[in-house]
Amino acid sequence: MLTKEKILKAPKKNYMNKDQLVFFKSLLDDLKKETLTHIRDAKDRLSNPPSCSDEVDRAQHEIDSMLFLRIVERESKLLPKIDKAIMRIKAGDYGFCLETGEPIGLERLISRPTAEYCAEVKTINEEKEKHFAD
Repeated sequence: MLTKEKILKAPKKNYMNKDQLVFFKSLLDDLKKETLTHIRDAKDRLSNPPSCSDEVDRAQHEIDSMLFLRIVERESKLLPKIDKAIMRIKAGDYGFCLETGEPIGLERLISRPTAEYCAEVKTINEEKEKHFAD
């Protein structure tokens, strides 16, 4: 199996070869398992509140609960992105920008395996979002 270091040293002509796709599929599967575990742990903590007789303890529990709810919400949004990335691997278009068709890049995919756009397109899209949000 390839490692991150070996993938980054691979020649550009080998971009998204079979071994790299196996590596990224494994990375996405691990990310999905980890995400599901985080969600399950947060839900368990929320469903089993401690008995708080002190106001400070109760307030801390409420703050913790809000944090765990944010974790569940954020990680729940990640799951469909992971599934889409796995489907792109199966379809054979993983690693290529959805807008330009250009390679996303191995470094970007290693740091964000669910990436759908190359860094240039993502930057432009974020600037557009920022411009329209103001």
